[in-house]
Amino acid sequence: MILNTGSRTDIPAFYSQWFFNRIKEGFVLVRNPYYPSQVTRYRLSPEVIDILVFCTKNPEPMIDRLSILSSYTCFWFVTITPYGEDVEPFVPPKENVIESVKRLWQSTGSGRISWRYDPVFITEKYTLEYHIREFDRMAESLKGYTSQCVVSFLDLYEKTKRNFPQGKTVARKEQELLIQAFSETAARTRMQIHLCCEDRLLERAHVDACGCMSKEVLEKAAGFRLKVPQRRPARQQCSCLLGADIGAYNTCSHGCLYCYANYDRKTVIHNRACHDADSPFLIGRGQEGDVIRDAGQQPWRDGQMSLFDMV
Repeated sequence: MILNTGSRTDIPAFYSQWFFNRIKEGFVLVRNPYYPSQVTRYRLSPEVIDILVFCTKNPEPMIDRLSILSSYTCFWFVTITPYGEDVEPFVPPKENVIESVKRLWQSTGSGRISWRYDPVFITEKYTLEYHIREFDRMAESLKGYTSQCVVSFLDLYEKTKRNFPQGKTVARKEQELLIQAFSETAARTRMQIHLCCEDRLLERAHVDACGCMSKEVLEKAAGFRLKVPQRRPARQQCSCLLGADIGAYNTCSHGCLYCYANYDRKTVIHNRACHDADSPFLIGRGQEGDVIRDAGQQPWRDGQMSLFDMV
């Protein structure tokens, strides 16, 4: 199975000690975000977890302890955008995060790191030309440390509209101009761009719309085949393996205005005050009425010989 940690919060940046405690204990308890009394227990073992996926804007707090995860196959998405504190008030400086990616590369190699340049939006400050210039600059800095980049355009969820009223969708013509420029940069820096939930008509050289965390992407990174059970996609027109996330909404302290995972800053502050690094739950502890069930975890690794095994 694929275990995710980053669709709801940023565990490496803010909850690394809790995560390593969970690895030591061998399990984690996760509340259903829509039915909180329903709790799922995930066994944390490489016997059933084929790939452990992180998504973060700051991997630094975990890097020095990655040896604890040496028995796991890990895949890292690291988000580095061109926005300033007006949009991402508590994200570390971009150059610091790039240096962290280089440190991460020493432990994982470039094949298991994906740079996320998303979401893309355009304002008077963050213009088309600005994005083209900054994408090129960042790609040059990351050249050799990752071979792929995820790009998506801003989705206006209701939370996003409320917290980021200046955010606008990117017009189709501007999307095409940006992706063409990004494609040219990707060719020069030897990267493959994966569009996240975007129109396949934007595909071109070094740009595909097959998904950022698809079976194919993870297989290539891990070096083995996966037999993935048939399941309903997490999102329409999305082939990514996004289930089994151990995070919790309204717990990320980066404060990004465009974030879909936080309701507001006040809620985040309240929830973080309830965090206990020794608890099996990310936020709080068990409550009366909790119904705990074990997740149906099965390894997906295909034991048959494949081309990956012979490389």
